[in-house]
Amino acid sequence: MKANASLHTLVDLSQNNVDDAARHLQELRTQREAAQSQLEMLQTYRQDYAQRLLDVGQTGVTMANYHNFRRFIVTLDQAISQQNSVIQSLEEQMEQGRQIWYGHQQRLKAYETLIDRRLQTQQVQQQRMEQRNSDEIAARLFTRSQTAY
Repeated sequence: MKANASLHTLVDLSQNNVDDAARHLQELRTQREAAQSQLEMLQTYRQDYAQRLLDVGQTGVTMANYHNFRRFIVTLDQAISQQNSVIQSLEEQMEQGRQIWYGHQQRLKAYETLIDRRLQTQQVQQQRMEQRNSDEIAARLFTRSQTAY
């Protein structure tokens, strides 16, 4: 019985680990989605700004304004590059998180399987003991019936 209690404690702890890993993975997914949205916003803003540069370029622009446009586009390109790095890092963290979650899930399943096997073993032992008791009772009754005649 003590071993079963220990196993149930291990199952509870493992379930907590699985739940924690799943929560962490969900947080990473949320961060990844937010980072992707920010990247898309930066890309859209860059496209709009590049189009404005083309439009202003066709109507005439001073060299200083042209350089300001170009500098800002370069800054946007750097921000886009950084955002891509953030997304890449989050994807790597998500993969690690999936591996951790999977490991905890496997450990939980192993403990649950061990509990199931122990329960089956106990049931078989209980059935054998009941059968043995039943056989003993039947043998005694048979013996009594034989000695009575």
